[in-house]
Parts: sequence; C-alpha cells; structure tokens
Amino acid sequence: MSDRMTTAWGEFELSRFPEDPRDRLRAWDASDAYLLRYLDRERISLSGTVVVLGDRWGALVTALAEHRPVQITDSYLSQEATRVNLARAGVEPGTVQLLTTQDPPPEQVDVLLVRVPKSLALLEDQLLRLAPAVHAGTVVIGTGMVKEIHTSTLRLFERILGPTRTSPAEQKARLIHCTPDPSLKRPENPWPYSYALPVGVGTVSGRTVVNHAGVFCADRLDIGTRFFLAHLPEGGRRIVDLGCGNGVVGTAVALADPTAEVLFVDESFQAVASAEATYKANGVPGHAEFRVGDGLAGVAAGSVDVVLNNPPFHSHQATSDATAWRMFSGAKRALRPGGELWVIGNRHLGYHVTLRRLFGNSRLVASDPKFVVLKAVKRG
Repeated sequence: MSDRMTTAWGEFELSRFPEDPRDRLRAWDASDAYLLRYLDRERISLSGTVVVLGDRWGALVTALAEHRPVQITDSYLSQEATRVNLARAGVEPGTVQLLTTQDPPPEQVDVLLVRVPKSLALLEDQLLRLAPAVHAGTVVIGTGMVKEIHTSTLRLFERILGPTRTSPAEQKARLIHCTPDPSLKRPENPWPYSYALPVGVGTVSGRTVVNHAGVFCADRLDIGTRFFLAHLPEGGRRIVDLGCGNGVVGTAVALADPTAEVLFVDESFQAVASAEATYKANGVPGHAEFRVGDGLAGVAAGSVDVVLNNPPFHSHQATSDATAWRMFSGAKRALRPGGELWVIGNRHLGYHVTLRRLFGNSRLVASDPKFVVLKAVKRG
C-alpha cells in the first residue's frame, strides 16, 4: 500500500516494503507527521549531522533528505522501504546515509530524531551507543504514539542523555524533548546479554545464548521456543531457521546433526548478530550461514530440505498475518519436493488454515494449551 504524506518539505508518496496487497498498513503515522510539523513550526536548525534513529519506513529521512540525514535502523525491511521511498522522491543515491544498529554511529550528532521503538532494550542500547557523539548543543527530539511512550521511556532518555519532558499530545502522538547533559555519568551498556539455557531442552541444554538488544525474550528462553525445541524434526541436509531470533532453534539442529547445513535468516540486524554469536559461543561443528533479508528471498527455489519457523504476528504495534503469509510462501518456493515446513505458533492464530491453502496439507505434530507445532509438506 502506498500513500501520500504532506510536509513543509513537500508531498511524498510512501510505501512499506515489500509492497503486499494483503498488507493495508500505512508507511507513516501521526507521530512522524507531528515531528515534521514541529521541526518546521519551531524552525529547528537542521545543519550539521542529522541522525534519525528507528525511522520505520523512511518517512522522516525522505522528507528531510535535503539535509542529508543519517538513518539508523534494526530492520532490513525498513531500510529497503527507505531506499524505495527515496528513489520515488527523486533523491540521489548517497544523499541519505543508511546505517544499521550494528554499524558504528557517526562521531558527532548535532540533531538526533528518535522514532521510539517497541523495544525499550533496543532504545537503551542505541542511546548508549550514540551518547558519546551527542554534545550540549545537540537537539534531541523523540516521537511516538501516546501508547508507545511510557514513564520508563522518558527515564531512559533522562538517565542516558539528560533532562527530559514530553509535549502535549496531537492526534494521539507525542514528542519527547531532551536536553543533553555532557557531564552526566552514563551507565555501562549491558548489551549484548548472555545466559545459560536450562536443562531439559534437548541438545542446547545448558548451552550459552547471546542476545543483542531488541531481540525477543532476551533474558530467558521463551515458552514457545522451549516447546518447539522438544518437537524438532530429525534429518535434512539443508535447514533454514527462518526468523531466527537469537538462533537457539538452528543451533539445536546443528548440534543434533553436525553434517547439516543451517541457514539463519531474519530481517533484524540485531537478531542475526545474536544468532551468529550464539552459534559461535557454543563451538558448533558443521556449516552455517547468517543472512539478514526478507525471508527466503534470494534463496534458490527447491534448494532447502526443512524450514523451521516461528513467525511474528505483529508489525510494530499492528497485528497482521502478512508476515506469516510471506514466510510460508517463501518457504514453499525454497523447499524441494517433499521438503517440510515446521511452524510453531499460538493456537488461536489458525496457521493450519493458511498452510492448507498454500501447501494443500497441514499436520499437527504437537500441541499444548497455548501452542501448536505444525508440519506442511511440499508436494510435487
């Protein structure tokens, strides 16, 4: 879905990535518009180095492209959407610098615009990484919908950067204003965070997990993954941990069969870094590949034996099955005839219906009161 956003810098047609007719969500929201209105209304100087952290689909850097901003994002899909939106707006390649949350940040930041992420841990990590580049004259403004900004969010800005206050709400969006205090003693960055897995979870029992900030359930093994670990398939030469998160599932498979080739894939740069760190921390024998991307795009058709998947059902704050549909469709294309897609999900999501539509079959492997493990086989 593409739509138009009107700003003081022009009118821009924006879209999410990949463009999907099933996904009716907009590529910008009231918090993006509020921040842009404020910058114009208050005549905020955008000279120097402008950094935009967490720009979800590139709306902010597309509007502010003439100021040559730097975008920092954890999302491959957001970064690709930004490329598309900048090109559509006629912005020359290289005008906007596109960085990931794993890249070194700029050495000096004169304007820091923060689209508040869902993960407080990711915000903490990124503010701590950027803090040395922030100076007393840096303009720091955060933005988000009212439901996304909590007392803990404001305390984080205050603890890392300096005194913080919020604006009145407009169209259910709010701004965060922070005055940097260079004399502030900042805490050490606790990320990445490591812990040992409990016993009773198969081949990864007692093994080390490494989580970069923003990865789901960073301080413990979530109950869905624990259930999946108890019901993983045996066999398969080339296996994909699709939406790998911290890589526990793929690492478990690699430990069970050192001859397997395991591909870890996620659209989060933080997640893939976590998966690689988890894999390496456990000295796993065999061959592994780690890839940031849009699901299985770029994986050769018919080249995979097994895909393991725990699909997300949220896109930022919105509930949507578009991501799961893309993941399942990509798995079907990548699987060889007879190859298997194994899915873990909450019972209420009804993934068995989606799998039957795509594969023509779906078998229940295991279930408990909250989760189901399903298997679909590619025919022909």
